[in-house]
Amino acid sequence: MPNRQSQDASAFTKLWPDAPSALEGIVRDGMLLAVGGFGLCGVPDALILALRSSGVRNLTIASNNAGVDAWGIGMLLFTHQVKKMISSYVGENNEFERQFLEGELEVEFSPQGTLAERMRAGGAGIPGFYTRTGVGTMIAEGKEHKDFDGVTYILERGIQADLALVKAWKADLHGNLIYRRTARNFNPNAATCGKITVAEAEIVVAPGELDPDEIHTPGIFVHRLVHNPNPEKRIEKRTIREE
Repeated sequence: MPNRQSQDASAFTKLWPDAPSALEGIVRDGMLLAVGGFGLCGVPDALILALRSSGVRNLTIASNNAGVDAWGIGMLLFTHQVKKMISSYVGENNEFERQFLEGELEVEFSPQGTLAERMRAGGAGIPGFYTRTGVGTMIAEGKEHKDFDGVTYILERGIQADLALVKAWKADLHGNLIYRRTARNFNPNAATCGKITVAEAEIVVAPGELDPDEIHTPGIFVHRLVHNPNPEKRIEKRTIREE
């Protein structure tokens, strides 16, 4: 993949003009994607919209959830571009439920902490790990069981995605990323487990403007970057208190 770099090394940048161009030449049918986000927080919406517009199909997506009916990954479900979801929570998406119950969508449920660790392990080059979570439940069916010190564990496979899409609050032109609060739940792990990682950020600054101690994802993991300064921020489930 070519670097967007001039003869002056200080001008090196991973920033692309927009989300569609950042995905150009990368996306293809049948890919395994890792997508960041927690509910509707920290979701790379501009990149998901570009993915929808690309028309790619038969996608397998590993993500904490499938968005809602009209937003997030839910947009890809409406266009039937997703073949399989690997998720831990899908309770806010009616279209997901319909496709699952009617056999239109494959679903692999993964406990939330296990899913996060599967992404982290994939990014660290770890093909699998043992965990007690899920032992004795349907999660353990078909998986290797092994006893350690008299306790039974099951083998979970690490996730190494063809492409990771993540959302940052702030980034620099070298691709170093900072997330805010809940957006850190899955985005950092997703960012490391992609063979190619594309990030979108609300704020993009020059190299050297980020405090190294505050960087959550080093730029070495990020291949392309998109600036999305005014993202639409939706509330997954609005609740109000009676006065």
